[in-house]
Amino acid sequence: MPTTVPDGLAAKPILLVAAVALVDADSRVLIAQRPKGKHLEDLWEFPGGKLRDGETPEAALIRELNEELGIDVEDSCLAPISFASHAYEDFHLLMPLYVCRIWNGTPRPREGQNLKWVKPARLRDYPMPPADTPLVAALRDLL
Repeated sequence: MPTTVPDGLAAKPILLVAAVALVDADSRVLIAQRPKGKHLEDLWEFPGGKLRDGETPEAALIRELNEELGIDVEDSCLAPISFASHAYEDFHLLMPLYVCRIWNGTPRPREGQNLKWVKPARLRDYPMPPADTPLVAALRDLL
């Protein structure tokens, strides 16, 4: 039996991205501002990135956190808490969100992004991409 797609839900490529809420000893969350020239520039987001072919979300986060922030994370320190599913114009984003409280090193911007440690109750003060916005409530409830 053929599957029909409701109007407005035409098939789009699915982009799998993993994100993490790094939580420091003061229960603040690290957010990064997307650099100029990138899709959704100037918006604030949780660190992370696209999965490579055959890569797990945890492996992608370990790689991305090292590349973007210069920190080392063990997969046992990544706890999944929620996910986002959002239709952008050209693709559909599926993004698991993890929490991490233990890492080695000090997060430093390595790709021209601004970083900010923010109390969970203040996360809504920072404009975020549509996919990240619903994750703020889940994170705030957890912390």
